[in-house]
Order: sequence, then C-alpha cells, then structure tokens
Amino acid sequence: MPELPEVETVRRGLAPVMEGARFVRVEARRGDLRWPLPDRFVPRLEGQTVEGLGRRAKYLLADLSSGEVLMMHLGMSGSFRIATPGDETTPGDFHHERSKSAAHDHVVFHMSNGARITFNDPRRFGFMKLTPRAGLDQDPLMRAMGPEPLGNAFDAALLAMACAGKKAPLKAALLDQHVVAGLGNIYVCEALHRAHLSPRRRATTLADRHGQPAKRTETLVEAIRTVLNAAIEAGGSSLRDHRRTDGELGYFQHHFRVYDREGEPCPTRGCTGTIRRIVQSGRSTFYCPVCQK
Repeated sequence: MPELPEVETVRRGLAPVMEGARFVRVEARRGDLRWPLPDRFVPRLEGQTVEGLGRRAKYLLADLSSGEVLMMHLGMSGSFRIATPGDETTPGDFHHERSKSAAHDHVVFHMSNGARITFNDPRRFGFMKLTPRAGLDQDPLMRAMGPEPLGNAFDAALLAMACAGKKAPLKAALLDQHVVAGLGNIYVCEALHRAHLSPRRRATTLADRHGQPAKRTETLVEAIRTVLNAAIEAGGSSLRDHRRTDGELGYFQHHFRVYDREGEPCPTRGCTGTIRRIVQSGRSTFYCPVCQK
C-alpha cells in the first residue's frame, strides 16, 4: 500500500499535465476497480477542467469545474503512466516487475493539452470516486480522518490528545488513520527510530496525567515531519509496485535507518544495538531494542 510520500510524489508528477487541462475523452475499459466506477463516470468527466490537483492522506483529489472532486487511490499496485506528444514516460525497475500488459490499463484520460494519462492496476485494489466538493469533508472516506502530519494543525498537543488513554502499542496508534492521516508501516518505523521510542510503548504515554504532551511527543512529531519531508524530497521510497510518474527511481529506500534492516547494526551514533524485526498486528516492525525505549 502506498504511503503519503509516494502519493505526494505521484501528485507532483501528475499536476503539470492535469491542472488547467480538460478531459477531452475518457476510456473506462472495465466497470470496476476495487469498487464499481461511479454512475455515468465517463460523461461526468468528459468536458470538465481540472482546476487543481491535491492530496488528502493517501488520496489524490482532482477538483473539477463541475463542482465535483475525482478521488483516486492507488491501492496496492496502481500507478499512472503519462504520455505527451513525442514522449512517453515509462516506469523504472523496482523490487517487483511492473505489468506492461494493456490488460491492466483500466482507465485512460485524454487531456486537452495532448497528454494521455493511463491508470494501470494489476491487482485492482485502487479506486476512483466522484463526490461533490461541498460535501467532501463528510464523505465516508474523509469524515473521520485525522490531521495531515505535514499540516499546521498537527502538533504535539493534538497527537497527545488523540493518544490519551490508548493502551494500544504506539506503532498501532500511529497507523490508525483516525489519529493521523497518511502514515504507513515504513515511515512509522523510521519516525519511531529517529525519536528513540519503542513501537511496543503504550500510546497513552504520549500524554501526561493531565493530558498534556510529554517531551517525547514533541520529539516524535518532529521525527514524523523530518522522515516524510525527506522521503518526498527523494521521490518516495519506491518500494515494490510504486514508482515516480517520471519513471525515475526514488532513492529514499537506500537511506532507511531500520526498515527492512533486520540484523544490521543500529545507525544511532554510540548505540551498540542490532535492528530487530517483530510482527505487530500482522505487519513487520523494525526497531532497535537498545536505543528505542
């Protein structure tokens, strides 16, 4: 599943060819992805201009001149391929070979600027949805979502309040999209290591007995911001099925401190620990048992 930096990387790649352009023709080559495509999907898009392309957590949001928003989610293996006159951007090589079969090209946008944008999704866990902009915050996929970790509203006080009384492990709390939106397994592992906090620690310890943020909470918030910004700058982690829309490999995966580094020495200066892998809620957790407390 892509995480926030991967989705932001895709958004930045799509924005130059989508923003300000009109859907001249839309091909829906099948009626469903993870879920059925919206009713009258093609006629509701054709003729509309993309007034802006944003992101909320792991969702891409295209604001349309009709007043609707096209919500797009990459799922497990979804990606966009961009072709412009005289040039076609193709994917780079990742840990798993990408599908080249046209059978997995499920939705194609022909834009007024000549660009052709193809959504390819072999596993079909991605989806597209149309919803009114005026009611976006109340959409079932959006209304209970937590704050953006890179937004101004996300701070130590807000995180402490969200975790107050939670006996769940800290890692599980950070993966809860109601607590903070867009964080996933990779970057939670990385942020916890930077903050020197154990993934096993109870989430409630982020707040003191009065519900105020502990010092460790401020450190964690800063670590989350640092990790996400570094990953976005590098173009996302580029793990498994996800790649930049310009076909270039992102390099942040070469700078992971703990993720997928089981058995390697902890990179924290002066720490003698070894990176360990455990399983929490069915997901691999990588951490240092010596410097993460």
